[in-house]
Amino acid sequence: MRLSLPLAALAATLLSLPALAADPKPLRIGVLNDQSGIYADMAGPGSVIAAKMAVEDFGGSVLGRPIEIIAGDHQNKPDVGSAIVTRWIDEDGVDVIADIPTSSVLLAVQEIGRTKNKLVLASTGGSSDFTGKACAPTGIHWTYDTYALAAGTGASLAKDGPWFFVTADYAFGTALERDTAKAVVAGGGKVVGSVKHPQGTADFSSFLLQGQGSGAKLIAFANAGSDTVNAIKQANEFGIPQSGIKLAGLYLHITDIHAIGLQTAQGLILTQGFYWDLNDETRAWSKRFYEKHKAMPTMGQAGTYSAILHYLKAVKAAGTTDTATVAAQMKATPVDDFFSHGGRIREDGRMVHDLYLLQVKTPAEQKYPWDYLKLIRTIPGDEAFRPLAEGGCPLVRQQAAK
Repeated sequence: MRLSLPLAALAATLLSLPALAADPKPLRIGVLNDQSGIYADMAGPGSVIAAKMAVEDFGGSVLGRPIEIIAGDHQNKPDVGSAIVTRWIDEDGVDVIADIPTSSVLLAVQEIGRTKNKLVLASTGGSSDFTGKACAPTGIHWTYDTYALAAGTGASLAKDGPWFFVTADYAFGTALERDTAKAVVAGGGKVVGSVKHPQGTADFSSFLLQGQGSGAKLIAFANAGSDTVNAIKQANEFGIPQSGIKLAGLYLHITDIHAIGLQTAQGLILTQGFYWDLNDETRAWSKRFYEKHKAMPTMGQAGTYSAILHYLKAVKAAGTTDTATVAAQMKATPVDDFFSHGGRIREDGRMVHDLYLLQVKTPAEQKYPWDYLKLIRTIPGDEAFRPLAEGGCPLVRQQAAK
């Protein structure tokens, strides 16, 4: 059967047009973290939930495109994380990588973002080298870093030593010990030694005995997740605090305190970029998160939400997903949400915001579930984070040269 002329013309026109009726290509955000290992509680599924909440609160789409969150488990291995991110970008059309605990993975992903021109929004990975010697125009560090933890906990307890470090033997632990030791010495304290342990250590007895026999008055744990939980629990089982030696968890989360228990954790000092019970805004968001996850959010999970929401606002304002344009828009716009009011992103990629020095409550002080911390003081962002000129970021030198 031959079509009439008008119908044939219409059919030809429709065939020549782009597939306007096809679904628009989604904007994909990849949340990369440890989904089932030692950092699963502080990041893991909770960070994926926080990312999805950011998308929901933003409205679910931007520039006419639906927003999708996909998750990957890097198993705390740089090669695994790098393979996932490369596949996401090359095959799955992922535009942004977020969260990324384990600093060795984070620094590897930073290089992929630099090479492939994709934004990396770090929340739970902590090495201050991310915005220092390894900085990239595509990398933004959101929640905390090892310098800030040192400026909080390390500086506050500097003279409570001499100090001994029990340190995780990878990039994060090395950076955390380095930055904290500098803060301790600058604050008039003394470091008498350190020992490194493998990631995922079950038995800390030999490391704790070295600290106990070093002459230290404070043993500091430069590790994270279940490593920190196990180390603090075992130190108490061995009677180390009862012998007069203080303990300091340099990188603790609300989920770690929950796992340790107030009876054991009471009195510990910690530095946080966020605490769920700070004010009405943090409580309102955290209670929504709790309904979905059945645990209060860590600072990293809240930071993942904030970073993604700020990114989506920048995409909308810029009218494009072009990496350089969106990064410039993010840096030009103050961060304004429950996580931070007036936070700003510097040229080295550091998001500067207030941090909080807190102390774990005693069981008698607890009033309701997850009521674990009390505020000692707010640390202004410019005091908490490393001065721009001291990080060694090549981007800062290039900007100064211009």
